[in-house]
Amino acid sequence: MKLIRSTKCSLKFATKSKIEELQTILTEYGKVCNVFIKHFWDNGNLPSKSELLKDIVDLPKDTWLSARLRKVAAREAIDMVKATRERWKDKPNKMAMPVHKGKRMHVSCTIADLIDSKESVEFDAWLHIASVGDKHIMDLPIKYHKHFNKLNLQGKRLNSYIITDRYLQFSFEIETLPKKEGNRVIGIDSGINALASLSNRMQLGTDIKSCIERVKRCKHGSNGQKQARRALKQRIDEVVQEIIKLDPDMVVVEKLKDLGKNTKVKRLLTKNIRRSIGIWNWKYWLKRLEMACELNRVKFRTVAPFYTSTTCPKCGYSDRMNRNLEIFRCLKCSHEDNADLNASLNILLRFITGLYGACCKPEEVMNFNFGKIS
Repeated sequence: MKLIRSTKCSLKFATKSKIEELQTILTEYGKVCNVFIKHFWDNGNLPSKSELLKDIVDLPKDTWLSARLRKVAAREAIDMVKATRERWKDKPNKMAMPVHKGKRMHVSCTIADLIDSKESVEFDAWLHIASVGDKHIMDLPIKYHKHFNKLNLQGKRLNSYIITDRYLQFSFEIETLPKKEGNRVIGIDSGINALASLSNRMQLGTDIKSCIERVKRCKHGSNGQKQARRALKQRIDEVVQEIIKLDPDMVVVEKLKDLGKNTKVKRLLTKNIRRSIGIWNWKYWLKRLEMACELNRVKFRTVAPFYTSTTCPKCGYSDRMNRNLEIFRCLKCSHEDNADLNASLNILLRFITGLYGACCKPEEVMNFNFGKIS
């Protein structure tokens, strides 16, 4: 199995003039992309990338970009239109034409190439950018970091790059072994009081709330806030590694898609909670957990999140009054537990008895403790 991982290298070694020239290229690239986007959007039918012939590539007028880079822009325009249509296919009346902001471009080795630097001790390589047009040729200095070197050892670096005026993003293709076939399954409930409450009665990341509060106390955009955000993400990464060290064969989490969608308009959550969800960055947490599972041959599964925190895993009775802050007490059978740990049991049971029940029988589940449930 092949896994694609990426990392970013800063352009802090590039001179001011090179950054300004790069910004000029990105701005022009964005304008050309928008010309293609409008053309494809109005025509309805998207051409395949192999059908991007001269008559399409030459659509943008008064541009100094080379034909090769215009073709790259046309391919990106196709991807943007396709992604927008796919995202809004169920609500076509709300669909709006995408716009490229001219902040980044995704190029291959036909436009940019990484060349090792043996002369400088300050950086490791040059990203040579050519075939841009109007005599725009530049070399951007790159300094490798620990994560880049680790991925470079694990897999094969791809000859494609995402270029912005602040960083370069590299991608690596990593071969992974088949997933584990054991039955050690762990249900995980994600929360702010404890980042991960596990169905084996463990709670990890119980200090995540203090990390969130530290970010909230900082002035928006300040260096202190940036440092606090980095500390928060580092703590999330540490919790991910703690879970992997438990050596599970499978982890099951809630599918927290669109957690904060429309909450501001519909007033479903208070302003403080909406802000906490944004700072907590649950997308980052679940993505890092999924990536760690991929690298360590652990199966990663999701279940619907509905009523996991208000359902009794002992008798199945569901009522919102079952939960009072961090305490779960069933109104029907009087079962009592920590609310987050109770939710993690429901997540695991939902997986076992639900759609994927045939993959894992309840009596075969290992490392599973029902606590007070008899």
